[in-house]
Amino acid sequence: MSTLTKPNHIGRKISRIRELRDMKQEALAQALGTNQQAISIMENSETIEEERLKEVAKALGVTVEAIKSFSEDNMINYFNSFHDNSINQGPMGTHNICHFNPLDKLIETFHEKEKLYERLLQAEKDKIEYLEKLLNK
Repeated sequence: MSTLTKPNHIGRKISRIRELRDMKQEALAQALGTNQQAISIMENSETIEEERLKEVAKALGVTVEAIKSFSEDNMINYFNSFHDNSINQGPMGTHNICHFNPLDKLIETFHEKEKLYERLLQAEKDKIEYLEKLLNK
């Protein structure tokens, strides 16, 4: 490990977890009720108050301990374990189990789309009716 990187830099750990969660600084700022600049400052800080760390952990959906013990090596091992466990388990593997019928979801989406179009059509009819009343006055 390079001597330039500090293993207990909490701000960098928060930054990496946020990035792995595909979350932007703005989204984390909104979840914490602050602004993006404050998140940037926090991610550049080597230490953070325990109470603030709890808030950040909750916003990121992880535990405080997960932030404190986060390391790139652990994450690489974690993701590699998925690949190693599914090598000889066929084309689907064990991680691709659907707990719903995709066709049912497609039909459900179609019906929701129909309802939205009906609401849009009704809104347009109401708007036309209102405009006709205004013209007739």
